[in-house]
Amino acid sequence: MRTIGLVGGLSWYSSMEYYRVINELVQERRGGHASAEVALQSLDFSVVRACQERDDWPEAGRLVADAATRCQSAGADLVLICSNLMHKVFADVEAAVDVPVLHIADAVAREAKRHRWSRLGLLGTKWVMQEPFYAERLATHGIEVVTPGAEERVRVDHVIFEELTQGRVETSSRQEYLDIIATLSDDGADAVILACTEIELLVSARDTSVRLLDSMRVHATRAVDLALAEA
Repeated sequence: MRTIGLVGGLSWYSSMEYYRVINELVQERRGGHASAEVALQSLDFSVVRACQERDDWPEAGRLVADAATRCQSAGADLVLICSNLMHKVFADVEAAVDVPVLHIADAVAREAKRHRWSRLGLLGTKWVMQEPFYAERLATHGIEVVTPGAEERVRVDHVIFEELTQGRVETSSRQEYLDIIATLSDDGADAVILACTEIELLVSARDTSVRLLDSMRVHATRAVDLALAEA
């Protein structure tokens, strides 16, 4: 079994879900007492968040890259950044280590192709929805994205940082998200990406008839696929 490196704390709520899902999948596939071999580096999200708020992406990239380096030093054979947004600094992380870094959008695209979805709604932080780094990565796989309107993007981002990354799950926010998801479907999305790793704490497939693509789960699943693959 290969060791999975996790750069977490981005926030710790989703990092906990990564750890849980990865270990559940390994136990399901291997049986018995099997669990994943994991090298985890958990950052202080308040420090990373301060970088985001002042648009200091070079420093954010250094923090995440240093954490990935520590994962490699602890024996990681592949590394995951446990955040959609922090893939904005993916190039910094990839350059810092000698092991593969699994891009979350590649895992999303792989799952979309499996279902033959080519047009996806994109729901995440303002940077993920508005900047090209995420949509362009999906475009390399032939996938087009649809994003919410300007007011909806503000609200989606607010819920992520003022609620979900602080451990708050509000019923009213769930309904707002479901309304936005429905609009993305009406705008022609084959499915909607939950492109913030905390969104799965708020909405799931049981809440809506619209098809959802949980980025955290497909990212974690792909890591397990690679960790358990024959060398």
